[in-house]
Amino acid sequence: MKIIIKATKIKLTPEIKEFVEEQINSLEKFAKGTFGEKYYDRFFGKGKPKVEARIEIKGKERGFYYVECNLNFPKKLIRSESLKKNLKSAIYEVKDKLQREIKEYKEKFFSKYERGARKWKREVKVAEAAKIKEGKRVLKEGI
Repeated sequence: MKIIIKATKIKLTPEIKEFVEEQINSLEKFAKGTFGEKYYDRFFGKGKPKVEARIEIKGKERGFYYVECNLNFPKKLIRSESLKKNLKSAIYEVKDKLQREIKEYKEKFFSKYERGARKWKREVKVAEAAKIKEGKRVLKEGI
């Protein structure tokens, strides 16, 4: 997962950067099973990550921190934002919202696949001669 951090009206210290990267990288395990490999293999996308996170942190405005995160999946954008007095609690809230959204997206993704498989199974009919009964093929003429 590629992480891009942008800070406005706040100095981005190494501690903050490390904390944000650690929290956002923990989301990768939820997205891992959905898209398989880590990078695109096609000609134009060689070495490009499949999931990209863009985080924007705005400093204190009226005593609040604003944190926004966009996760770019293939054909999907998941977005979350938070406004809190404490920077770490805002980051935790964004992470929790993104985690929930990823789980929902993953469920929808796999349910579409399963629905298509069930539809295909209903459409494909197997001939009686091809069915197996007790380890042997059953023919229409007899057992």
